[in-house]
Amino acid sequence: MPNSEFFDVLEVRDPEAREDALMGALAAHVAQAKASAPYYARLLADVAPDAICTRAALASLPLTRKSDLVAIQAEHPPFGGLTTIPAGRLARIFVSPGPIYDPEAGGRDYFRFARALYATGLRSGQILHNTFSYHLTPAGVMLECGARALGCAVVPAGPGNTELQARAIAHLRPQAYAGTPDFLKTILEKGDELGLDLSSIRRGHVTAGPYFPALRQYYAGRGLTVLQSYGTADLGLIAYESEAREGMILDEHVIVEIVRPGTGEVVPDGEVGEVVVTLLSPEYPLIRFATGDLSAVLPGRSPCGRTNTRIRGWLGRADQATKVRGMFVRPEQVAEIARRFPELGRLRLVVERAGDADAMTLHAEAAEPAPGLADRLAEALREVAKLRGAVALASPGSLPNDGKVIDDRRPVG
Repeated sequence: MPNSEFFDVLEVRDPEAREDALMGALAAHVAQAKASAPYYARLLADVAPDAICTRAALASLPLTRKSDLVAIQAEHPPFGGLTTIPAGRLARIFVSPGPIYDPEAGGRDYFRFARALYATGLRSGQILHNTFSYHLTPAGVMLECGARALGCAVVPAGPGNTELQARAIAHLRPQAYAGTPDFLKTILEKGDELGLDLSSIRRGHVTAGPYFPALRQYYAGRGLTVLQSYGTADLGLIAYESEAREGMILDEHVIVEIVRPGTGEVVPDGEVGEVVVTLLSPEYPLIRFATGDLSAVLPGRSPCGRTNTRIRGWLGRADQATKVRGMFVRPEQVAEIARRFPELGRLRLVVERAGDADAMTLHAEAAEPAPGLADRLAEALREVAKLRGAVALASPGSLPNDGKVIDDRRPVG
């Protein structure tokens, strides 16, 4: 769609047509993963791929957790059997903290960031000043490949060297910045200090860190359009912001579910839960990949005209395991208690200090508490977590919708 405000026609599809296309691709995707990736051959041994053609069917499949990748890859190096092509046929191999080894297959814009950069306003013939790292981790390459796919030149600046970066911008006059949300402010302030003209930068694309309202206001005050995206080293782009600035719009090549932390159970739209992604990539066919991040689906469509589902962006971590009296308590255990008491609403296990000891209280939403409910919940907590704790019953809807099932309030240090 040359000279369009949209990257391609996929962004403005009828939502039903998009859903039909995604579900139509899903069964073939599962079949290919099962046939060509040893990990999925084992995990999905009893699954008939042809049956996985709806979201309900997808939700019946097991999760693969990002937090387990280190162990999975250590047992079956280099990629845990999750890839479908030999390592030597990849374009690049990255090393992320963990360490986790991330594959990049060949092809144009493998991580799909061109769509997000286009929504930020980057156009062919412009220059992107890219401050993401090019050392081992994939962020620098992700943004560079997206910009190159748009026909843009890239300054591979990497992080740090603030004065040199400011001088390079003043000399090369790039129109856009890519990097963490706060580093652009650091560069601009260094330019002010040195008396440099950095006014060529009119747009910024930020990710890999919180984008606080005060920072948004700072950039707006300088007349800059700075938008954000959400992605991971494994999945590439998941969602991106448009100039409407109302949530993040899902990429066109992922299927996203929001599930209750500690489970694979999909939550209703609007409920905060863990982001689970199925990546429609033939080389790295991640299926129900649990990111450990929290978000929620936003209702309605974006005012910008893009029709895909929106999420609220990154809202924290779903990996809320904590140690209490020397034993780990995990979201999966709270989920097991919820399974035993389906009549309840939200549950939240609060961990605090009572004097010199750890104390747990299970807060549970109950519309019409049956006699003895609190005692039965306390017994279930003891059975599941192997620890004793108090129970506090709450009215429906009174616990926060923030995805937390374990709230550790103990002071640090």
